[in-house]
Amino acid sequence: MTSILGIGGGPEAGGRTSTAVAAVLAGAERQGARTHLLELSGTDLPEVLRAVDAADAVVVGSPVYRATYSALLKGVLERLERGLWGETTAPLQGKAAAVVLTGADGHHFLAVDDLRDVLAGFFAVQVLSPGLYLDHTAYVDRRTLTAGAAALAAAHGAALADLTAAVRASGALAALRPQV
Repeated sequence: MTSILGIGGGPEAGGRTSTAVAAVLAGAERQGARTHLLELSGTDLPEVLRAVDAADAVVVGSPVYRATYSALLKGVLERLERGLWGETTAPLQGKAAAVVLTGADGHHFLAVDDLRDVLAGFFAVQVLSPGLYLDHTAYVDRRTLTAGAAALAAAHGAALADLTAAVRASGALAALRPQV
C-alpha cells in the first residue's frame, strides 16, 4: 500500500495550510493510499526526518510569507540530506511530491514554483504539476474548504497517488539523483 505523508508547514496546528494538505491527503486516500498529516509547529526534526524517510510520497504544504514558503519548512528542507558530499541518507530520493501553498490573496501564487523547483532540482523529487495554491477565497472558515477547493485538492491527491505508483514502478525515475 502506498504511504503518503502530508507536511503542514504553518506556524500553528490546524491552520488553513493543514486544512489544505488534509484535503489533498483525502483525495489520495480515495485512491487507496495510507496517509498521515504531520504539522511542523508541533513536531521535532528527528520525527520529521523519520516520517519523510518512511513515506513513499510527500505533500509539502506551507503558508506564503514575504513571497516564499515558511521558515519552519525551510528549516526542515535545509536539514534533509540528499546523499551527496558525505551525507549518508537521501530521504526524498526516488519519491513523488505535491506542493500546496496558502496565502491571503492570489498575488503570491508563483511561490509554488519556487518550492517545486527546490524539490525537483535540488532533491530530484518527481513533483506533481501544477502545484496547488489556495487563497482566502478557497475557505469557508479556517478548517473548511469550499466545495470547489476541496474537489481540486482531492484531485491533486488522487493524481499524487497515481504519480507515486508510476515513480515506484519505474526504476529509471526512482534512480534519478541530484546532479550537483
